[in-house]
Amino acid sequence: MSVIRVPTNFNIDVEFEIPEFYRRLVALLIDVLIEYFYLRIANEVYKSLERGSGSGLDSDYNMWSVGMLLFLPVVFYHIALEITMNGQSVGKKIMSIRVVNEIGGRPSIGQFLIRWLLRISDLWIAIIILIIAADPSFGRDIETTVIVLFALAFLITDIVLVVSSKKGQRIGDILAKTILIRINTRGNIEETVFQEVADNYVPSFPQIMQLSDKDINAIKSILEIARKKGDYNMAETASFKIKSHLKIESSLSPFDFLDVLLKDYNYLSIK
Repeated sequence: MSVIRVPTNFNIDVEFEIPEFYRRLVALLIDVLIEYFYLRIANEVYKSLERGSGSGLDSDYNMWSVGMLLFLPVVFYHIALEITMNGQSVGKKIMSIRVVNEIGGRPSIGQFLIRWLLRISDLWIAIIILIIAADPSFGRDIETTVIVLFALAFLITDIVLVVSSKKGQRIGDILAKTILIRINTRGNIEETVFQEVADNYVPSFPQIMQLSDKDINAIKSILEIARKKGDYNMAETASFKIKSHLKIESSLSPFDFLDVLLKDYNYLSIK
């Protein structure tokens, strides 16, 4: 498993574990299987509705609309799950990997959108498997052979980029400035950093709002990694730099200080 070091605005490098290729491949296959089985079910539903729809131009238009609606969940599978499941699809969650931005924080909606627009390889695979299962003669003529090769080309391109890229990025990740990382199954950044803040919570350091979202993501990453490794010096260095920058005086321990900063940000950012 390779590790990359990413510099933050606090001149502290944070390390992220890049998942082994097999993890990404298995996650992809799990997602493809989910998409495939959904397409089979959707296809049977469509056929059933088609048999009872009658004939005529209006009926054809209605069935076309039904077909499009049934197909949409597959099209939006990845972007919907990654946004709602904090950078994970079902396959990624099972394989303990997650999409993050290049400093370890949660990607923006725009970044998720770019990744989604440039990922069609697994969708092609699911569709082709479904067609082959429904029609064993598929692929015996030149037109369908070209379609299969076209779909495989997308998959091979993604594989080559993931294997050859230093950060294990495919084209969608490179343009979206995201990376796929291995996460700790015993605890993750959401559980250790983001905590529910009571309505009567009183912020200790309102100066935290002077920092950018990028800075907050860096603090989250530093705290999570420092806790995981028990690296007191990393937390202390980050705390010192933040106190100097924001002109804060505090006797809290470095870990507690960073944790309070994030709680303050969570509370103040939604008020």
